[in-house]
Amino acid sequence: MERFYTCSCFFRDNIFLEEYKLHVRFVSESQFRNDYQNTLRSLGCVSESQFRDVIGKIHAEIERRQNHKLKSAERAATIKEIYTPLHQHVYHLHESFLAPELLQMVKYCASSDATVEGLLKLIQTEAAPRVFRFPVFRKEFCNDLIEELEHFEQSDAPKGRPNTMNNNGILLNELGFDESFITPLREVYLRPLTTLLYSDCGGSCLDSHKAFVVKYAMSEDVELCYHYDNAEVTLNISLGKDFTEGNLFFGGMRQVPLSETECVEVEHRVTEGLLHRGQHMHGALPISSGTRWNLIIWMRASRERNKLCPMCGKTPTLVESNGFSDGFTMDPDTSRNASCSLT
Repeated sequence: MERFYTCSCFFRDNIFLEEYKLHVRFVSESQFRNDYQNTLRSLGCVSESQFRDVIGKIHAEIERRQNHKLKSAERAATIKEIYTPLHQHVYHLHESFLAPELLQMVKYCASSDATVEGLLKLIQTEAAPRVFRFPVFRKEFCNDLIEELEHFEQSDAPKGRPNTMNNNGILLNELGFDESFITPLREVYLRPLTTLLYSDCGGSCLDSHKAFVVKYAMSEDVELCYHYDNAEVTLNISLGKDFTEGNLFFGGMRQVPLSETECVEVEHRVTEGLLHRGQHMHGALPISSGTRWNLIIWMRASRERNKLCPMCGKTPTLVESNGFSDGFTMDPDTSRNASCSLT
């Protein structure tokens, strides 16, 4: 099995300051002051004590990231030991879980004469460029999966945050979904679609992923700020439950200035997934009632990211990690000239 790595920029790049809705990069305090102090002042961080509080939160997040490999492995081991699933069957992917529309698309992609144009007749396109919507799961499976997630959420088992933007969510690899569910979903059912739809950005060679669920509720997170993903291709599936509003919105690609971007709202229906490029800027509008669960799969192509880290935009410097990590591999053709060192 291929060994996967993290780029060193993971520890200090793209840190989200929730209070100010701002993503930052931290190399040193002097660099941080120079790059962000004026912006933070305009957002309400006006006193030195407020600024010191921000610095403290950044250091805490860097420490969390540096310890992530060990802590995640510890959580996974503890979960396996003490947690008893409510619905054991949801941990193993079966075709009976999948929507007929998805199975039809996969069957089409397997045909010798499959084309992008032919696939687009079976999939719904959105006003946002190259964003596609289609049913992924059957409603019965979504209900069972949510019951399992809520059962885990209420247990004493340890839980890790998916990322700095989501306060409420579950890392599916720690819960035991990777090998028997997410990997076959990516390899057997999603890669045939992405091979046709995103061949120019790694869609044909997706070889790893990060999968997690996020929860939105009126007393918790209700929305998700504008951002891009650490992925070549992302699938965002609405699982339920009962909620109102909370659609996604898309702007331009990461490289497009916000001043030149016009955002488009995209409806997100239960059982359906929105498929898009990871570098496509997007966010989630607030729900106005109820509880909403989403399953997010960041799919990665080492062939692409070995050349250029999608987070720091430089040739990656690799750091050992566990599992699929951040999807980089030790490719001798792309890693020998590594120069990115943000630590």
